[in-house]
Parts: sequence; structure tokens; C-alpha cells
Amino acid sequence: MRDVSVVDVARGEEDEEPRVDDLLLQAEEEVAEQAGVPAPTGPQIAAPRLAGEHDTVAILDFGSQYTQLIARRVRELGVYCELLPHDAPVSEVEKLRPSAYILSGGPASVYAEGAPQLPHYVITANRPILGICYGMQLLTHAHGGRVEPSDHHEYGPARIRRTSDNPLFAGLEGELAVWMSHADRVTELPAGFEVLASSSNAPVAAIGRGTTIGVQFHPEVMHTPQGKEMLSNFLFNVAGLRATWSASSFIEGAIEQIRAAVGEGRVLCGLSGGVDSSVAAALVHRAIGDRLVCLFVNNGLLRQGEAEEVVETFGRNMHMNLHAVDASDRFLSALEGVSDPEEKRKRIGNTFIRVFEREALELGHFEFLAQGTVYPDVIESATPERPSAARIKTHHNVGGLPADLRFKLVEPLRYLFKDEVRRVGLELGLPEEIVWRHPFPGPGLAVRVLGPITHERLETLRLADAIVRHEVHQGGLWRDIWQVFAVLLPVQSVGVMGDNRTYADVVAVRAVTSVDGMTADWAKLPYDMLGRISNRIVNEVPRVNRVVYDITSKPPATIEWE
Repeated sequence: MRDVSVVDVARGEEDEEPRVDDLLLQAEEEVAEQAGVPAPTGPQIAAPRLAGEHDTVAILDFGSQYTQLIARRVRELGVYCELLPHDAPVSEVEKLRPSAYILSGGPASVYAEGAPQLPHYVITANRPILGICYGMQLLTHAHGGRVEPSDHHEYGPARIRRTSDNPLFAGLEGELAVWMSHADRVTELPAGFEVLASSSNAPVAAIGRGTTIGVQFHPEVMHTPQGKEMLSNFLFNVAGLRATWSASSFIEGAIEQIRAAVGEGRVLCGLSGGVDSSVAAALVHRAIGDRLVCLFVNNGLLRQGEAEEVVETFGRNMHMNLHAVDASDRFLSALEGVSDPEEKRKRIGNTFIRVFEREALELGHFEFLAQGTVYPDVIESATPERPSAARIKTHHNVGGLPADLRFKLVEPLRYLFKDEVRRVGLELGLPEEIVWRHPFPGPGLAVRVLGPITHERLETLRLADAIVRHEVHQGGLWRDIWQVFAVLLPVQSVGVMGDNRTYADVVAVRAVTSVDGMTADWAKLPYDMLGRISNRIVNEVPRVNRVVYDITSKPPATIEWE
């Protein structure tokens, strides 16, 4: 199991004017002096590890759009894994103590100048390896075989024929449907390797030598119907790994690590009421009890009735040490005149932390800040453990934090996917209405009000969004939908209401199905439900005369519009 992340954020340049966090440092020093202990003097990293508790697969990312799916499939099979960039330092890889490697696909050609190459440690580690698409070509190239451009590119469904009884195909038929996506192919095998399967376009569709295996197709995608069985065969029949990864095993280890990392310190947790922060809070509370203080910040960007619901659920019903503060005016002031979504995220992230610092002065000394960061947040943002990753968007609690943050971060869910977080929440005894809440972005409605943020536009969206969620609940589809919400567009359209011409706002409805949010399909909501949603919004929400439905999947779109 990967350790609970507890990381310092380095301090940056001082501003000329006094800052709230300078006052926080002063308060820390005063508290430390009164307690007779040294005050914090600089970056401190507390990161205990439980290396060896689980067999771990290191997945090296060479740029495939499907890399995250590999990790999901491996986790579903009960084996712990993590994604690492192909050029990650050896020291970072060794921290995982990997029992096996999986090499992802990628858009490059192994023979091209500057193309990513197979790290030497993968070959010398003498551990089982599965190369997928570009990963197979890397294995071929690194062991002296030949890879060349194909006369016929192969994108989409294909059929392969097994030519060997390799354990990778144990229990499977002789001919299999697979998903191909490649422009190069292996034309000469490396010494000692044999062909395991072939297709009409790729005579070498799979290769193997002992526990080193390569496949030209993508077993991780659903378009390879028996791909999960192939991955299972690699993990258990080829690599001999143990399926010990589960929500229960995670909780036990995470609690130990939180206690070891925090010691006798106090932890401040940002509680939004969403599943991620709720599960993080419950986990930390299980570990350290009342030394956890949950701070709920009403940023004015929440859904209808959400602030009241959070206080009722966590403060009164779950008996957590909850401190609620209304900072709506401060956030709206910071967002005044801002339309760019990245700038919105950064301003919200900075304001969020500054509010924490101010409240921390009132609540006492805190060394740690707990957050509900999850693995998709890390994957989609540029982070220290993924320095070469392309940033899709900045998540407020990953890429939007100020450089001079004085807290150490406790992020117990940092390496979990959303479905894993939900299983952990149920294991911890959280109510289902919390565990099955639909994901809500950290910046809240700020990234669903496209264009500038105003109080009036926020209220328009809240009313429309409440109608959408109510109708999906009433229609019995809430658990079938990964996420459903309304978006206020930055355009107006002409309409007719009664005998009058209108020129009013447009609301988009977005509903998707997914397993973990990494990929998503647009949900086929019933026409009568869509009709009720549209009719209610234009009749009950002022200044809206048109409703549209988003039928785009992820990819190519993201789930959120900003």
C-alpha cells in the first residue's frame, strides 16, 4: 500500500505587506514557546511507508490516453498499483518496491529521435513485465528486435489468433476480439522471444519470453471483451502476485500511517460535505479522534441548501468537531470580473487556504491540513510525483495551493479512485446519502457558471441545478448516474413567452455514467424526464428561456465544462 501522503509545501517569496500566514507563524511560535517545544523551523516531511504489505505493480506511463484504465483494471483485480511517468527517478520507483511492471502505450515511435525509451532498471530488475502497444515495441527495441512503420494502420476492433499456450491466454478461446491502436509493428523478434498471437495486419500481435510479455492490442479497454481476464492471467498466472488490495486493508494501514505521521499533533480538515472530504474526515477522525477539527467554509459557490445540510449531518449527527464559517463575500470579491476558468481555480484555491489560515488563528495551533484529494485529481494535474504529465486542469487542492502554505498536507485518499473511496466510506460506516453523493468540483458552481461570477447568476444556476437533481432523484436514476448537474452558459438566446419576445439565459444539462470519472459516457436520460426538467426550468427559473442537453462523452470532453 502507498503511504498516506503528508507533504510540506515549500515557502515562497515574502510579500511586502504583512500576510495572514505570517500571523499564523507568529501564533505557532507563541504556542510552541508556551508548550516548551521548538517552533517549526523549515520544511518537514513526515511520510512513513508500509512497503511490502501488498504486492505492487508500477505502471510506467508513456503517454497513452488509456493509461489510467490500466490502473483501474489492476486495482479491480485486487492488486495495488500506481502510475509513474516513464522518466520518473529510479529512487521514486524503488519506493514502491514493485513486484511487476506494466508499460503503457504511447503516441511515439520507438525508432524516432527523442522517443521515450525503456528505463534500464526495468530490464535489470528481473521482474515480470507486461508491455502494452508502445510498451511491447519498447521491449522489442530494447532487446534487439526491430520495429518499423506498418503499411496499414490498425485502429479499432480486430481479431487475434493464439499461436502459443502462454499463461497470458489461460482459459481463453483460440481467437479473440481485441482493440488495436497502432501505426508501427514488430517485424523482427528479439532473441529468445516467441510469437504468442497474430492478427491479419499484425503478424506479431503478442510476444513472450518467460515472465516478459508484450501485446500490441489494449487489454485495458472495454472494447477488448476478455481484456480483464488477460490482465488477471498476467498478474496471477505469469507474475504470481497476491490479490490483497481492498478497502478494508487500506483502512487498517491508512489509520496506522496517519497516527504515525501526525503523532500528538492536531489536524485541520477542509470539509465540503462531498464524498471525498467526508471519507477523508471520517478516516482521520477514526485515527486521532477529537484532535481532528473539521472546518467547513461556505464559499458562496455551493448548491441549494448544501451549507445547512453539511452542518446538520457532520456537526449534529456524526458528532465531529465542526467549525463552520461563512466566507461567501470574500470568495465572490476575489472572483469579481474573472472569466478564465484557470484563474477562477487559482483564486478560489488561494482564498480557501487564506480562510483556513485565518480560522486556524482562532482555533489554535495546527501543524497539519487534511484534504480529500483523490487519484484522478493527481493524475489530471501537474504534481511532484508526475512532473512530465500534461495538465488537463488545475484542481483547487492540488495545483491551486499557494507556495507559502504553512501546513503539512495529510491526504489519505490521494492514491484512491472514486469507486474505491466510496467502498472505504461504506466500510467506515458513513451514511449512504453521503457516500453516494455525486461528485462536486472543488471550485463549486464557479466552474459551472461560465463567464463572470455574480450573485444573480449563481442564484439562477442554483435554482436550475436543484430542479435537475430533484427530477433525477424522483425518476429513480440517481444511483445509475455518475454525475448530473446544470451549467449556466455565457450566452443568451431569443425566445417567446406568452405574447412577449424574450432574450434570456441558456442552461445546459449534463448527465454522465462512469465508474471512476476517468472516462464517461453521456447518460441516456428518458425523454419525458428531460422534458420535465426543461419545462420546470423555463417556468420556475427567472431569466432562462432555453435548455439544452450535453451529449458528449469523456474523452473528448471533460465531465465539467470548465
